[in-house]
Amino acid sequence: MKEITDFLPEELNFFKCVHYAGTANPFGRERVLREAEIAGVSPDSPKDIRVLKACQAVGHRLAQMEKRGRINLDSFKGERRYFLRSALLFHYFHLFRKQIDTLITRQLDNAEKSLDADFAPEALTLLRGWGFSIEESIHFTALAYQFRRAYYFIFRHLVGRSRCMQQLRRDLWQNVFTHDILMYDQYLWNRMENFSTLLFGETGTGKGTAALAMGRSGYIPFDEKENKFTHNFVNTFTTLNISQFSETIIESELFGHVRGAFTGAVKDHKGVFSRCSPNGSILLDEIGELSTHVQIKLLNVLQDRVYSPVGSDEKHRFHGRIIAATNRSIREIREKQIFRDDFYYRLCSDIITVPPLHKRIAQDPEELPDLLAHTVTRIVGQPSPEIASRVLEYIESTLTLSYPWPGNVRELEQCVRRVILRNAYEINEAPAPQSSTDSLTRQIQEGHITAQDLLIHYCTRLYEKHGTYEAVARIAGLDRRTVKKYIDSQDQVY
Repeated sequence: MKEITDFLPEELNFFKCVHYAGTANPFGRERVLREAEIAGVSPDSPKDIRVLKACQAVGHRLAQMEKRGRINLDSFKGERRYFLRSALLFHYFHLFRKQIDTLITRQLDNAEKSLDADFAPEALTLLRGWGFSIEESIHFTALAYQFRRAYYFIFRHLVGRSRCMQQLRRDLWQNVFTHDILMYDQYLWNRMENFSTLLFGETGTGKGTAALAMGRSGYIPFDEKENKFTHNFVNTFTTLNISQFSETIIESELFGHVRGAFTGAVKDHKGVFSRCSPNGSILLDEIGELSTHVQIKLLNVLQDRVYSPVGSDEKHRFHGRIIAATNRSIREIREKQIFRDDFYYRLCSDIITVPPLHKRIAQDPEELPDLLAHTVTRIVGQPSPEIASRVLEYIESTLTLSYPWPGNVRELEQCVRRVILRNAYEINEAPAPQSSTDSLTRQIQEGHITAQDLLIHYCTRLYEKHGTYEAVARIAGLDRRTVKKYIDSQDQVY
């Protein structure tokens, strides 16, 4: 069978569009627009229809090419080879995505070992038939598994349609793959341990869920001989809550200790860094409670990737990635010098803020029913529109939609449980939180706010009320780009 050596005139432009769709953040607007263009549908079409038609369109184009001969990347050069390669990978990914999803769900139920990748032999054969090398085929099998895991955990575990939750999902995806997936594929897929992350958010907002999504989305190599991925992603994420341990114990929990290192150390103990797999991540929760002394020791891990167990001079190398979380604000961290400067700047390769529940509901009231449906399903083990509706009715009639939810999503979960048990939820157990307006007034009175921060607060409030950058720019008398910059930065300020 002869090999194809050229494109029809319209095929190159089509494959370019597929390339830009495949490299776009799946939670961003560009991805929607590109998929709609490929599919020939409106960007406002239901997501399932848009994706299905886009996959069908790519498959049809490639099938038309195959009618003219065998597709082989080695027959093409330059941009033709580059964009055809992207189209083939797009098609390959969507051909096997359901089988990859099946492996993910099976793996979640089996934390002990890495399971057989049933889809892999067929997938590898397909890639090699198109002209991908053995190494490339194995790498893209691992990359497809990573893409699907990242989407699975970011999309399914982070419920919400508000603007701030949409932004959070985009931020988490970039944290895993950077803003440029091509750069990630070329340089960083095996180097992401060099990028630590600092998560900010009030108590109960879901920082742990966000960290879990990142921690289970790392690159895991594929072993063709074993037909398995080298690690089970369930075991690639480890959590340590700093606030649970005393100053004398925390070093041992982080770095481990050897027998006899201190009174009571009757045997060797592996710390969290030793327990982390080479492709794994560690969440250091409540990092704001870490003493200066331990910050210095942890700084060595961040800088040099080495540590020593307590009582030992032996050096161990840490191959994982560090995610740190705190319920303190970035302003408090910096103004009160809770972190040493060198420690802070090593820790904050990326900063992500998990939004509070009251902000999510204010931006989109439908966030509350969505969260209730998700929470009820987790509690009772199956979807129950009846229970979710009953809880929503109680909240609307008793708490009202303006209730500030000081305990955030964690409080909402307890509210659901109590309404199920007692058909009541008392809110006088916790002190009322200080509103953002009260906080702003206090800062103005005390002279602790800059003109820029004041504008950020004002633009954000206008955006929550009017919903567009253009409206805010018109009312505030500012340039639209300035308004967007202020609003996009507000999570790091308040």
